[in-house]
Amino acid sequence: MNLQFLNPLRWKKSFLALLLTAFVVAWFAFIDSYSLKTRWDLYTEKQELKERTAELNERSEELKTKIENLDKDPALLEKIAREEYGMRKPGETVYKVKREK
Repeated sequence: MNLQFLNPLRWKKSFLALLLTAFVVAWFAFIDSYSLKTRWDLYTEKQELKERTAELNERSEELKTKIENLDKDPALLEKIAREEYGMRKPGETVYKVKREK
């Protein structure tokens, strides 16, 4: 039988080393300003911001396409001005018809 594990002093040193190691790991994992939780929170925020950026870039491209279409097609511009903004030509009377469901 190996007697070095039966030595109480050696066992206490091993336990102290294990306890110190556990404390250091816990410190870096939870307490430190660069802890795992902080890193995880920052990582998830970064992913959310990347998704939001992609959505905004897509919306920007849609708006650019819409602007180009409005520049190229005066009839479309007139249609949107009439329907969305209620604009009319001078001397023109606008009648709005309500549809029943």
